[in-house]
Amino acid sequence: MAFTLQPGEKAPDFALPATDGKTYRLPDFEDAPVLVIFFTCNHCPYVLGSDETTRATAEKFASRGVCFVGINSNSDQTHPEDSFQHMVARMEEKRFPWVYLHDESQDVARAYGALRTPHFYAFDRDRKLVYTGRALDNPREAEKSTVSDLESALEEVLAGKPVSVPLTNPIGCNVKWRGQDAHWMPAEACDLV
Repeated sequence: MAFTLQPGEKAPDFALPATDGKTYRLPDFEDAPVLVIFFTCNHCPYVLGSDETTRATAEKFASRGVCFVGINSNSDQTHPEDSFQHMVARMEEKRFPWVYLHDESQDVARAYGALRTPHFYAFDRDRKLVYTGRALDNPREAEKSTVSDLESALEEVLAGKPVSVPLTNPIGCNVKWRGQDAHWMPAEACDLV
């Protein structure tokens, strides 16, 4: 079994606290025809370099029913700025158009097989995975990107077409696993393609 969810697999459920004070589960987003769940954080230069592009994509597709959900699974023992308190402050400052969930146990990151920040997962109406990987080919310097794999995948699934490139390798910092070196990744975690 692959570490990361594979196309066609169902989205695992979760119950996670958000920066808005609520707790969210997967069914809370059932009205969205397409759901994008992405693993992110507060400190990673790849996240910081592409957050505004992610915002633009979320806003561009919102009118077509696409919902974005950000999850921070990073250990704040590795990077204190990834704490829940810092998540709340970041959302107050940035006002991103998504709910921002905290996966303190890292169980959700394991269930999805999150490799890096950012790492995107797009699910269809039945919550089957249609795309996973990067959003951009240069998230650290988003203005230099020439390819938006996530937007291409969203256009195809919304048009009722199969996603032509369902897997790409996420580009970013590895998820910071509790009790591990900052660069550690699970042995079974490998490139997607």
